[in-house]
Amino acid sequence: MSGAGKKIADVAFKAGRTIDWDGMAKLMVSDEAKKDFSSLRRAFDEVNSQLQTKFSQEPEPIDWEYYRKGIGSRLVDMYKEAYESVEIPKYVDNVTPQYKPKFDALLVELKEAEEKSVKESARLEKEIADVQELKTKLSTMTAEEYFEKHPELKQKFDDEIRNDYWGY
Repeated sequence: MSGAGKKIADVAFKAGRTIDWDGMAKLMVSDEAKKDFSSLRRAFDEVNSQLQTKFSQEPEPIDWEYYRKGIGSRLVDMYKEAYESVEIPKYVDNVTPQYKPKFDALLVELKEAEEKSVKESARLEKEIADVQELKTKLSTMTAEEYFEKHPELKQKFDDEIRNDYWGY
């Protein structure tokens, strides 16, 4: 196997182990996002699997002697020389250094947004609980009890009745 192919397979394998798929899945809110995320993970796993199977094995060595017997040594030597002269260029990653700082900044922004979202969710849950509690209290409270707690409303209703604003 070529050195570059093996290196790519190793990097992909390590990346697959370091990705917190479960943690990211918890961040998905909508069904559509969950579906898209599931598709992304499945595609990543397929590509990673292919990289591991295709690029993790060394190719079978060529038995040049076998071909010399059947084809002839001159032609086989010419192919062997051409085969051995092929150099597979090493992959030089010019992209990661450019985008790594941007990605790291996005991760920080994501963490801040997550913390903000968690705080807002807690605040909203408390507000919902308060409204539910108030709803329960109001449903069992009599008009007299309510007006005792809100005398300004009692005064307003009394004024409206006294001034005949209700039009009876």
